[in-house]
Amino acid sequence: MNLQLITTADGSHSIYVKELDEHYHSIHGAIQEALHVFINTGLKYLHLKKYARINILEVGFGTGLNTLLTFIEAEKLNIHVNYTSLEAFPLEKNMLDSLNYVELISGLYKEDQAFIRSKYKQVHTCEWEKQIKLSDYFTLHKIKNTLQEVKFESTFDLIFFDAFGPRVQPEMWSEELFSKIYESTNSNGCLVTYCAKGEVKRSLKKVGFLVETLPGPPRKREMVRGTKDKSP
Repeated sequence: MNLQLITTADGSHSIYVKELDEHYHSIHGAIQEALHVFINTGLKYLHLKKYARINILEVGFGTGLNTLLTFIEAEKLNIHVNYTSLEAFPLEKNMLDSLNYVELISGLYKEDQAFIRSKYKQVHTCEWEKQIKLSDYFTLHKIKNTLQEVKFESTFDLIFFDAFGPRVQPEMWSEELFSKIYESTNSNGCLVTYCAKGEVKRSLKKVGFLVETLPGPPRKREMVRGTKDKSP
């Protein structure tokens, strides 16, 4: 694929896929979007519900941005996170080395760049297909596979649904795949995604999720959180 590095509105990098005419993140701010949708509305939402241990499934490892931010937050919040991430087409090292996340995130968290860089390196250099304990609070399992083909060995409390949008990958937003995720979600667990299209919300509701339409990240009006109700 023809991949181009671009700078989003908050100064953080993303990647443009020319063949799909699609970006890996919001052009209005890659880091802002990741923090709002996945950290604040996902991870911290469960933290406020007193979860001390969270099993996370990420659909779309991509640049590793969501993974890196979760790694940092797990240690800040003292939450034990088991993080499983799917990616069928991992990025090449030269592209990952070009991203400016280390510099911006170190400023955001007021941490030494060497500290953030070490975590970024851990996320990207640990082996695929193995559960790797990166710290006392964070275990990472990267799987090179599609959501269609993967067979889950565990269930999840939180799903980061970060696939390319339904315009370019409609198959990723199907009722069939949401049903597969629903069956692998623990009671009271939830799915968060940046996409708030009506068809997506309808599919989530059909498979059983209780759907909330929430304020989106900067320059995006809405996002979605779906919760698996504990009742039968």
